[in-house]
Amino acid sequence: MESGRCVLLLVLVGLATLGSFPQTDAARILGVLPSVGRSHFIIGAGLMKVLLDAGHEVTIISPYPIKDAPADRYRDVLIPELAEQHGVSGPDLFQFKNAPNLMVLYVVYNEFGPTVSEALLQYPSVVALMKSGQKFDAVIVETFASEVLYGLAEHFGGELIVFAPFGASMWTSELVGTPYPYSYIPHTFLSYTNEMSFWQRFGNTLVGHIDKLYYRNVFLPKQEAMYKRFFPNAKLSFEQTLQSVRLAFVNQHFSLSYPHPYAPNMIEIGGIQIQPPKELPKDILQYIEASKHGVIYFSMGSMLKGRNFPEDKRAAFVKVFRGLKENVIWKYENESLPDQPKNVLIKSWMPQSDILAHPKVKLFITHGGLLGTTEGLYHGVPMVGIPIYGDQELNLARAEQAGYGVKLDYDTLSEETISAAIRKVLGDASYKDRAQTISQRYRDQPLSPAKTAVFWVEYVLRHGGAPQLQSPSVKLSFVEYNLLDVYALMAVIALSMLIGMAAMVRAVLRRLRIVKRPSKGGAHGRKKKQ
Repeated sequence: MESGRCVLLLVLVGLATLGSFPQTDAARILGVLPSVGRSHFIIGAGLMKVLLDAGHEVTIISPYPIKDAPADRYRDVLIPELAEQHGVSGPDLFQFKNAPNLMVLYVVYNEFGPTVSEALLQYPSVVALMKSGQKFDAVIVETFASEVLYGLAEHFGGELIVFAPFGASMWTSELVGTPYPYSYIPHTFLSYTNEMSFWQRFGNTLVGHIDKLYYRNVFLPKQEAMYKRFFPNAKLSFEQTLQSVRLAFVNQHFSLSYPHPYAPNMIEIGGIQIQPPKELPKDILQYIEASKHGVIYFSMGSMLKGRNFPEDKRAAFVKVFRGLKENVIWKYENESLPDQPKNVLIKSWMPQSDILAHPKVKLFITHGGLLGTTEGLYHGVPMVGIPIYGDQELNLARAEQAGYGVKLDYDTLSEETISAAIRKVLGDASYKDRAQTISQRYRDQPLSPAKTAVFWVEYVLRHGGAPQLQSPSVKLSFVEYNLLDVYALMAVIALSMLIGMAAMVRAVLRRLRIVKRPSKGGAHGRKKKQ
């Protein structure tokens, strides 16, 4: 019996050893979160928060602070002016609803990205940090038309890690050599799914190549010029800096979207911002608990503002909500709502994930941002979506395909269309069932997004940048990566062989004709002489 216990103890110790990771010393990590959009910041802040929880020292450059962070291991380098420009009053981003997708991309490439990056690199507190001589073990940068900021990694002597707040876009995939086949991976700004018709594949390929052509030949050269201006003493060239990305985290998960052919150092951490539900503020909790027929939660996200809805569309929502038996919680950025129904509660800020976690929440009306849709699916709440720009069309096309939501067109919003969509989702149990099914799939992971992110950051630090993860494709040119030079040589060889074979055939046919042709002194000539 004693020997049996010893064997059992050894087995348990062995299993415990297999399930543990090597310990990594506390690292100094710099997070660069330049986006003024709260949704982007929340993803980056979620990533930095889990690194703080793992015992690392974290410094963050961003417009917003992280709340309740340990003062001994956390430091803010704030750029409050950026946040002030996008406060409650905010810009009216509904103007982009009718803008072509490529125009929105143009604005991101030429206005949003460069403007924010330049403002960050010139901000006094950032300049002071760059002149301080401080070093970091890793520098984590949001990738959103912000490639010039990757130069901060070499400047501070850290491994370069990026995170994409809205999934595996083309420019994020190229950083680590992840394939981006247009046959089944839809462009981020198109409303296609992974199952496309011929014409959708045609449009997807066309937009994808136009985007890539502009990105490589117009956007990146401008970023390179900024890189040379802000990092004149850099040892790495701009191209080498792009090739030095060690990890790319993406706010995505295959159970919420569809499978991607990722490179080993492209890691899904979709939902990293989601924490265990916290107790709701008393007024919100009482409002939900008192709702006999359940609650509908309505939010257009952090960048779009409910207060900026045109009057006719706002009035349509108000009329529909007044006729519902359910109560409505509306993230609305004014202190008052014209003609506000009794069953509507408005607030300029909402603890969104905690609200969606409540079992009485029956429907989520959303703009379709990836942060919100991820939280809705995590809690198994079906959706009605109103996409405005960017990846929102894609996310809500996915919702309709998967059966957990209905998409509304902004231009045709009316009392009739809004009411019909709400009734359709609430009246058909399959929408909730599908959302619950996807929630179960998403939660069934070997490691949580938080533990996954911590493991891979520490893995890179333990292994000196982990070059074994990097795909050699990042160093190949467009011609080399697509084997155009190889195919060209194959075509030349094949053409040469065809030309050679054709010449041989002509030679053989010519000889046969000569053999068959009768000579002048042949039988006909002899007969004439006789």
